[in-house]
Amino acid sequence: MDLTDIDTRHAYEYVREKIITLALAPGTLLNEQALADASASGVGSVREAFQWLAYEGLVEITPRHGLYVAEINRADLEQLGEIRLTLEPLCARLAAQRCDQDDWAVLVALRQQQLAADPADSERMLAIDHKFHQALVRAARNRYLARCLDHLLGLSRRLWYVALPQLDFLADAVAEHLEIMEAIRAKDANRAEAIMGAHVEAFHDRVRRLL
Repeated sequence: MDLTDIDTRHAYEYVREKIITLALAPGTLLNEQALADASASGVGSVREAFQWLAYEGLVEITPRHGLYVAEINRADLEQLGEIRLTLEPLCARLAAQRCDQDDWAVLVALRQQQLAADPADSERMLAIDHKFHQALVRAARNRYLARCLDHLLGLSRRLWYVALPQLDFLADAVAEHLEIMEAIRAKDANRAEAIMGAHVEAFHDRVRRLL
């Protein structure tokens, strides 16, 4: 699958976001032409995007019944949590070691967005949380880690959206970013790693109870 093709990447990102945010709910039958029209992409590009999304576990391809949005189950949460608890603390450690002025400016801007946002706006809080984790991935300067976490964060977001109406603790979770930022500013890799581990574990525990 060639995601270097601009049209294919556009189709992929469009459909992926719809699946992650549950605009395309689990079990939905996927229509190539309808999604090509909606995303202003070619049908061939959408078809290629489906192949990549199937590889990521977001789409299921059945020979007799077509293409469906993959279902969600609790096992997904448990397995994603195990991997994120390993990789995200490592990401925070590397970010503390490698963060430059541009990376820091992005983190500060996200902090300002968090302070300006309505704490009751769960969708906004979730978006800021996701952007913060993406910013740390960039600051870690490891393309292989970035590929792994991009995939894992996308799958995790879909689970968060399932529980979104009940995620009344998101403002507190996002506020924990400040502690991680302080560790990064101090170049304290051990502390950044420890705080991120606690942050991810606490978030997963809360969502586990909701699901």
